[in-house]
Amino acid sequence: MNISKQRFLGRIGYSFSDPELLELALTHRSCGAKNNERLEFLGDAALNFIIGHAIYQRLPDSKEGELSRYRANLVKGVTLTEIANELMLGEHLHLGGGELKSGGNRRASILADTVEAIIGAIYLDGGMEDCEYFVLKLFDSRLDNLGQTALKDPKTELQEVMQARGYDLPEYSVVEVSGEEHSQLFTVECRIQNLKKPTVGEGSSRRNAEKEAAQKALKGLSHD
Repeated sequence: MNISKQRFLGRIGYSFSDPELLELALTHRSCGAKNNERLEFLGDAALNFIIGHAIYQRLPDSKEGELSRYRANLVKGVTLTEIANELMLGEHLHLGGGELKSGGNRRASILADTVEAIIGAIYLDGGMEDCEYFVLKLFDSRLDNLGQTALKDPKTELQEVMQARGYDLPEYSVVEVSGEEHSQLFTVECRIQNLKKPTVGEGSSRRNAEKEAAQKALKGLSHD
């Protein structure tokens, strides 16, 4: 094992009983059928639960909506890409020739997905306790600064992301209003560049429905 790989394993801070799980987690789909997509699926689920539980414990006075926004802010693609760069993950990815030539080892979506795949691999290798320890260590400083994080309205955050990427601004449209006048339910679609299908939100007001649709669009953008 070369020194670079040893240092990488040191940064991860977890010793695999089955080293092949780590190699699979580092293998992008451009390499073929044996890749990290299933591990990514598992890691995404574990990450959301572990971070959700951590936030629940740290913010006993926060309501569901605020907890959801804190979690979304922590597990979004941008944060995962930052963590991937902190681990210097890019130089250890297994990529197909075309993806390698096009700079796939620096692509944010690939880096973020690989972090989730590593989390999934650790869950399979060591169980939930080891997986939780690993995730909390990765997010330690971010969780410590949780209360200092200014939560933006999802619509505001989505608009800023679109502007930063040079995309058109989001378009919202009400597709259905149901229920009695005093207890209406609004269904809203949000259409944005780079997502093939509109995201759909529901709420007791048009604005609440738009917020939910915007939150789903942000999640979709983090995996584009």
